[in-house]
Amino acid sequence: MKAVQFSAFGPPHAVAELVDVADVGAPGAGEAVIDIEASPINPADLLLLEGRYGVRPKLPAPAGSEGIGRVRALGGGVDHIKLGDRVLLPRGGAWRERIKGPARGLFALPADVDHLQLAMARVNPPTAYLMLRDFVTLGAGDWVIQNAANSGVGQALIAIARALGYRTVNVVRRAELIAPLQAAGADAVVLAGEDLPARVAAATGHGAVRLGIDAIGGEASLQLSNCIAEGGTVVNYGLLSGRPCMIAADQLVFRDVGLKGFWLARWFQTATPAEIQEVYGRLIAMIAAGRIKVPVAATYPLGEIKAALRHAAQEARGGKVLLTPNN
Repeated sequence: MKAVQFSAFGPPHAVAELVDVADVGAPGAGEAVIDIEASPINPADLLLLEGRYGVRPKLPAPAGSEGIGRVRALGGGVDHIKLGDRVLLPRGGAWRERIKGPARGLFALPADVDHLQLAMARVNPPTAYLMLRDFVTLGAGDWVIQNAANSGVGQALIAIARALGYRTVNVVRRAELIAPLQAAGADAVVLAGEDLPARVAAATGHGAVRLGIDAIGGEASLQLSNCIAEGGTVVNYGLLSGRPCMIAADQLVFRDVGLKGFWLARWFQTATPAEIQEVYGRLIAMIAAGRIKVPVAATYPLGEIKAALRHAAQEARGGKVLLTPNN
Protein backbone atom coordinates (compact mmCIF):
# COMPACT_ATOMS: atom_id res chain seq x y z
CA MET A 1 0.00 0.00 0.00
CA LYS A 2 1.26 3.49 -0.86
CA ALA A 3 1.51 6.21 1.78
CA VAL A 4 3.25 9.54 2.33
CA GLN A 5 5.54 9.91 5.32
CA PHE A 6 8.46 12.09 6.41
CA SER A 7 11.63 11.17 8.29
CA ALA A 8 12.96 14.70 8.89
CA PHE A 9 11.60 18.21 9.29
CA GLY A 10 12.18 20.70 6.52
CA PRO A 11 10.69 22.07 3.30
CA PRO A 12 7.58 19.90 2.74
CA HIS A 13 8.37 19.00 -0.87
CA ALA A 14 11.86 17.94 0.18
CA VAL A 15 11.04 15.80 3.21
CA ALA A 16 7.81 14.10 2.05
CA GLU A 17 8.34 10.60 0.69
CA LEU A 18 6.03 8.15 -1.06
CA VAL A 19 6.68 4.75 0.51
CA ASP A 20 5.30 1.23 0.53
CA VAL A 21 3.75 0.28 3.88
CA ALA A 22 1.93 -2.79 5.11
CA ASP A 23 -1.75 -2.94 4.24
CA VAL A 24 -4.06 -2.03 7.11
CA GLY A 25 -5.58 -5.50 7.15
CA ALA A 26 -9.07 -6.56 8.12
CA PRO A 27 -11.05 -4.47 10.60
CA GLY A 28 -11.47 -5.66 14.16
CA ALA A 29 -14.60 -5.32 16.24
CA GLY A 30 -15.86 -1.73 16.13
CA GLU A 31 -13.48 -0.74 13.32
CA ALA A 32 -13.80 0.35 9.71
CA VAL A 33 -11.44 0.20 6.73
CA ILE A 34 -11.79 3.16 4.36
CA ASP A 35 -10.50 3.68 0.82
CA ILE A 36 -9.36 7.29 0.73
CA GLU A 37 -10.78 9.37 -2.11
CA ALA A 38 -9.44 12.86 -1.42
CA SER A 39 -7.38 14.75 1.15
CA PRO A 40 -6.52 18.45 1.11
CA ILE A 41 -3.11 19.96 1.79
CA ASN A 42 -3.75 22.46 4.57
CA PRO A 43 -1.36 25.04 6.05
CA ALA A 44 -1.24 22.92 9.21
CA ASP A 45 0.07 20.00 7.14
CA LEU A 46 2.88 22.16 5.78
CA LEU A 47 3.73 23.39 9.29
CA LEU A 48 3.84 19.79 10.55
CA LEU A 49 6.35 18.77 7.88
CA GLU A 50 8.41 21.87 8.62
CA GLY A 51 8.47 21.08 12.35
CA ARG A 52 6.62 24.29 13.25
CA TYR A 53 3.24 22.86 14.27
CA GLY A 54 1.87 22.58 17.80
CA VAL A 55 3.14 19.00 18.05
CA ARG A 56 6.29 17.37 16.72
CA PRO A 57 5.57 13.72 15.94
CA LYS A 58 8.04 10.91 16.38
CA LEU A 59 9.78 10.27 13.07
CA PRO A 60 9.17 8.74 10.61
CA ALA A 61 5.61 10.02 10.71
CA PRO A 62 2.56 9.85 8.44
CA ALA A 63 1.15 13.02 6.89
CA GLY A 64 -2.28 14.40 6.06
CA SER A 65 -4.77 15.76 8.58
CA GLU A 66 -8.18 15.15 6.99
CA GLY A 67 -10.04 13.72 4.05
CA ILE A 68 -12.92 11.64 2.77
CA GLY A 69 -13.25 8.02 1.73
CA ARG A 70 -15.60 5.12 1.12
CA VAL A 71 -16.14 2.33 3.62
CA ARG A 72 -14.41 -0.78 2.31
CA ALA A 73 -14.90 -3.18 5.22
CA LEU A 74 -16.54 -3.20 8.65
CA GLY A 75 -15.76 -5.08 11.81
CA GLY A 76 -18.24 -6.71 14.15
CA GLY A 77 -20.72 -4.57 16.00
CA VAL A 78 -20.79 -1.73 13.46
CA ASP A 79 -24.27 -1.09 12.15
CA HIS A 80 -24.59 2.71 11.94
CA ILE A 81 -22.72 2.88 8.62
CA LYS A 82 -22.58 0.47 5.69
CA LEU A 83 -20.21 -0.61 2.94
CA GLY A 84 -19.81 2.06 0.27
CA ASP A 85 -20.79 4.96 2.51
CA ARG A 86 -18.72 8.10 2.17
CA VAL A 87 -17.32 9.21 5.53
CA LEU A 88 -14.89 11.75 6.92
CA LEU A 89 -11.64 10.06 7.87
CA PRO A 90 -11.44 9.13 11.58
CA ARG A 91 -7.91 10.45 12.19
CA GLY A 92 -4.73 11.82 10.63
CA GLY A 93 -2.33 10.06 8.30
CA ALA A 94 -4.71 10.73 5.42
CA TRP A 95 -2.17 10.78 2.59
CA ARG A 96 -2.38 7.06 1.89
CA GLU A 97 -4.54 4.64 -0.05
CA ARG A 98 -6.44 3.12 2.89
CA ILE A 99 -6.91 3.72 6.57
CA LYS A 100 -8.31 1.68 9.44
CA GLY A 101 -9.73 3.15 12.60
CA PRO A 102 -12.59 3.20 15.09
CA ALA A 103 -16.03 3.34 13.47
CA ARG A 104 -17.49 5.19 16.45
CA GLY A 105 -18.01 8.77 15.41
CA LEU A 106 -18.17 7.99 11.67
CA PHE A 107 -21.37 8.91 9.86
CA ALA A 108 -22.57 8.64 6.28
CA LEU A 109 -22.15 11.79 4.21
CA PRO A 110 -24.60 12.98 1.54
CA ALA A 111 -24.11 10.89 -1.58
CA ASP A 112 -24.86 13.64 -4.09
CA VAL A 113 -22.43 16.31 -2.84
CA ASP A 114 -19.05 17.13 -4.42
CA HIS A 115 -16.63 14.84 -2.62
CA LEU A 116 -13.78 17.35 -2.91
CA GLN A 117 -15.80 19.88 -0.92
CA LEU A 118 -16.67 17.24 1.68
CA ALA A 119 -12.99 16.27 1.91
CA MET A 120 -12.32 19.76 3.29
CA ALA A 121 -15.07 19.64 5.93
CA ARG A 122 -13.20 18.39 8.98
CA VAL A 123 -10.76 21.26 9.65
CA ASN A 124 -11.49 24.61 8.00
CA PRO A 125 -15.28 25.01 8.39
CA PRO A 126 -15.36 24.12 12.12
CA THR A 127 -12.34 26.35 12.73
CA ALA A 128 -14.22 29.27 11.18
CA TYR A 129 -17.51 28.47 12.91
CA LEU A 130 -16.04 28.02 16.39
CA MET A 131 -14.00 31.22 16.20
CA LEU A 132 -17.18 33.09 15.29
CA ARG A 133 -19.13 31.40 18.08
CA ASP A 134 -16.85 31.08 21.09
CA PHE A 135 -14.94 34.34 21.68
CA VAL A 136 -17.27 37.31 21.24
CA THR A 137 -21.06 37.40 21.51
CA LEU A 138 -22.20 38.76 18.15
CA GLY A 139 -25.60 39.86 16.99
CA ALA A 140 -27.29 40.30 13.63
CA GLY A 141 -25.48 42.85 11.52
CA ASP A 142 -22.30 42.90 13.62
CA TRP A 143 -18.95 43.18 11.84
CA VAL A 144 -16.08 40.68 11.88
CA ILE A 145 -12.69 41.37 10.30
CA GLN A 146 -10.29 38.70 9.05
CA ASN A 147 -7.02 38.51 7.14
CA ALA A 148 -5.99 35.76 4.71
CA ALA A 149 -9.61 35.96 3.64
CA ASN A 150 -8.97 33.95 0.47
CA SER A 151 -7.81 30.91 2.46
CA GLY A 152 -9.96 27.84 3.09
CA VAL A 153 -10.84 29.04 6.59
CA GLY A 154 -11.39 32.57 5.29
CA GLN A 155 -13.88 31.54 2.63
CA ALA A 156 -15.71 29.25 5.05
CA LEU A 157 -15.90 32.12 7.54
CA ILE A 158 -17.47 34.42 4.95
CA ALA A 159 -20.21 31.88 4.24
CA ILE A 160 -20.85 30.94 7.86
CA ALA A 161 -20.90 34.56 9.05
CA ARG A 162 -23.44 35.42 6.37
CA ALA A 163 -25.61 32.45 7.41
CA LEU A 164 -25.48 33.62 11.03
CA GLY A 165 -26.37 37.19 10.09
CA TYR A 166 -22.92 38.75 10.64
CA ARG A 167 -21.06 40.99 8.21
CA THR A 168 -17.42 40.48 7.22
CA VAL A 169 -14.65 42.85 6.26
CA ASN A 170 -11.92 40.85 4.59
CA VAL A 171 -8.26 41.81 4.30
CA VAL A 172 -6.24 40.52 1.34
CA ARG A 173 -2.87 41.36 -0.17
CA ARG A 174 -3.73 41.19 -3.88
CA ALA A 175 -6.28 43.30 -5.73
CA GLU A 176 -7.32 40.41 -7.97
CA LEU A 177 -8.85 38.66 -4.93
CA ILE A 178 -11.39 41.41 -4.26
CA ALA A 179 -13.98 40.53 -6.91
CA PRO A 180 -14.02 36.75 -6.24
CA LEU A 181 -14.51 37.29 -2.50
CA GLN A 182 -17.28 39.80 -3.11
CA ALA A 183 -18.93 37.25 -5.39
CA ALA A 184 -18.59 34.67 -2.60
CA GLY A 185 -20.55 36.88 -0.20
CA ALA A 186 -17.95 39.12 1.45
CA ASP A 187 -19.57 42.37 2.59
CA ALA A 188 -16.33 44.36 2.28
CA VAL A 189 -12.86 43.53 0.94
CA VAL A 190 -9.86 45.79 1.57
CA LEU A 191 -6.16 45.58 0.77
CA ALA A 192 -3.65 45.25 3.60
CA GLY A 193 -1.57 48.35 4.29
CA GLU A 194 -0.50 50.97 6.80
CA ASP A 195 -3.77 52.91 6.62
CA LEU A 196 -5.90 49.80 7.14
CA PRO A 197 -7.93 51.16 10.11
CA ALA A 198 -9.11 54.18 8.10
CA ARG A 199 -10.10 52.06 5.11
CA VAL A 200 -11.86 49.51 7.32
CA ALA A 201 -13.77 52.33 9.01
CA ALA A 202 -14.85 53.65 5.62
CA ALA A 203 -15.86 50.18 4.39
CA THR A 204 -17.96 49.48 7.49
CA GLY A 205 -19.51 52.92 7.77
CA HIS A 206 -17.54 53.37 11.00
CA GLY A 207 -19.31 50.37 12.47
CA ALA A 208 -17.82 48.72 15.55
CA VAL A 209 -15.71 45.66 14.72
CA ARG A 210 -15.43 43.57 17.89
CA LEU A 211 -13.93 40.34 16.53
CA GLY A 212 -10.77 39.93 14.45
CA ILE A 213 -9.62 36.62 12.96
CA ASP A 214 -5.87 36.39 12.32
CA ALA A 215 -4.20 33.67 10.27
CA ILE A 216 -0.84 35.38 9.86
CA GLY A 217 0.70 36.73 13.08
CA GLY A 218 3.46 39.33 13.18
CA GLU A 219 2.55 42.79 11.87
CA ALA A 220 -0.75 41.43 10.56
CA SER A 221 -1.96 40.83 14.13
CA LEU A 222 -1.08 44.42 14.98
CA GLN A 223 -2.95 45.74 11.94
CA LEU A 224 -6.09 43.81 12.90
CA SER A 225 -5.92 44.95 16.53
CA ASN A 226 -5.81 48.56 15.35
CA CYS A 227 -9.16 47.99 13.61
CA ILE A 228 -10.90 46.43 16.62
CA ALA A 229 -13.40 48.34 18.75
CA GLU A 230 -12.79 48.92 22.45
CA GLY A 231 -13.21 45.69 24.41
CA GLY A 232 -12.97 43.55 21.26
CA THR A 233 -10.83 40.48 20.64
CA VAL A 234 -8.33 39.28 18.04
CA VAL A 235 -8.23 35.49 17.66
CA ASN A 236 -5.12 34.00 16.06
CA TYR A 237 -5.29 30.53 14.53
CA GLY A 238 -2.39 30.50 12.06
CA LEU A 239 1.33 31.11 11.71
CA LEU A 240 1.61 32.08 8.06
CA SER A 241 4.19 34.80 8.75
CA GLY A 242 6.28 32.58 11.02
CA ARG A 243 6.48 35.51 13.47
CA PRO A 244 4.99 36.07 16.95
CA CYS A 245 1.68 37.91 17.13
CA MET A 246 2.09 41.65 17.72
CA ILE A 247 -0.31 43.94 19.56
CA ALA A 248 0.40 47.44 20.88
CA ALA A 249 0.43 48.04 24.63
CA ASP A 250 -2.00 50.95 24.32
CA GLN A 251 -4.54 48.60 22.70
CA LEU A 252 -4.20 46.15 25.59
CA VAL A 253 -4.11 48.68 28.42
CA PHE A 254 -6.26 51.62 27.36
CA ARG A 255 -8.74 49.99 24.95
CA ASP A 256 -9.00 46.49 26.50
CA VAL A 257 -8.43 44.76 23.15
CA GLY A 258 -7.70 41.09 23.81
CA LEU A 259 -5.55 38.54 21.97
CA LYS A 260 -6.54 34.87 22.09
CA GLY A 261 -5.53 31.71 20.25
CA PHE A 262 -7.57 28.90 18.71
CA TRP A 263 -6.51 25.34 17.88
CA LEU A 264 -9.15 22.90 16.65
CA ALA A 265 -7.28 19.94 18.13
CA ARG A 266 -7.73 21.44 21.61
CA TRP A 267 -11.46 21.87 21.03
CA PHE A 268 -11.73 18.18 20.17
CA GLN A 269 -10.15 17.35 23.54
CA THR A 270 -12.98 19.00 25.47
CA ALA A 271 -16.04 18.87 23.19
CA THR A 272 -18.65 16.22 23.89
CA PRO A 273 -19.66 13.74 21.16
CA ALA A 274 -23.06 15.46 21.00
CA GLU A 275 -21.44 18.85 20.45
CA ILE A 276 -19.13 17.50 17.75
CA GLN A 277 -22.09 15.91 15.98
CA GLU A 278 -24.10 19.14 16.20
CA VAL A 279 -21.29 21.28 14.79
CA TYR A 280 -20.50 18.94 11.88
CA GLY A 281 -24.17 18.35 11.12
CA ARG A 282 -24.69 22.09 10.73
CA LEU A 283 -21.59 22.59 8.59
CA ILE A 284 -22.09 19.61 6.29
CA ALA A 285 -25.64 20.78 5.64
CA MET A 286 -24.17 24.11 4.53
CA ILE A 287 -21.68 22.35 2.25
CA ALA A 288 -24.47 20.20 0.79
CA ALA A 289 -26.52 23.33 0.11
CA GLY A 290 -23.56 24.97 -1.65
CA ARG A 291 -23.29 27.74 0.94
CA ILE A 292 -19.72 26.74 1.85
CA LYS A 293 -17.66 26.17 -1.28
CA VAL A 294 -13.89 26.47 -1.49
CA PRO A 295 -12.20 26.84 -4.90
CA VAL A 296 -10.03 23.89 -5.90
CA ALA A 297 -6.78 24.77 -7.65
CA ALA A 298 -5.73 21.21 -8.54
CA THR A 299 -5.78 17.55 -7.55
CA TYR A 300 -2.75 15.25 -7.60
CA PRO A 301 -2.23 11.51 -7.22
CA LEU A 302 0.00 10.33 -4.39
CA GLY A 303 2.81 9.68 -6.85
CA GLU A 304 3.06 13.43 -7.48
CA ILE A 305 3.26 14.39 -3.80
CA LYS A 306 6.31 16.63 -4.23
CA ALA A 307 4.69 18.62 -7.05
CA ALA A 308 1.49 18.85 -5.01
CA LEU A 309 3.34 20.24 -2.00
CA ARG A 310 5.19 22.78 -4.12
CA HIS A 311 1.86 23.89 -5.55
CA ALA A 312 0.21 24.08 -2.12
CA ALA A 313 3.04 26.28 -0.82
CA GLN A 314 2.51 28.89 -3.54
CA GLU A 315 0.87 32.07 -2.33
CA ALA A 316 -1.17 32.85 -5.45
CA ARG A 317 -2.48 29.42 -6.33
CA GLY A 318 -6.20 30.20 -6.76
CA GLY A 319 -7.65 27.53 -4.48
CA LYS A 320 -6.98 24.43 -2.42
CA VAL A 321 -4.69 21.60 -3.55
CA LEU A 322 -5.92 18.08 -2.81
CA LEU A 323 -4.47 14.60 -3.11
CA THR A 324 -6.57 11.81 -4.65
CA PRO A 325 -4.91 8.58 -3.42
CA ASN A 326 -7.22 6.24 -5.33
CA ASN A 327 -7.94 8.57 -8.27
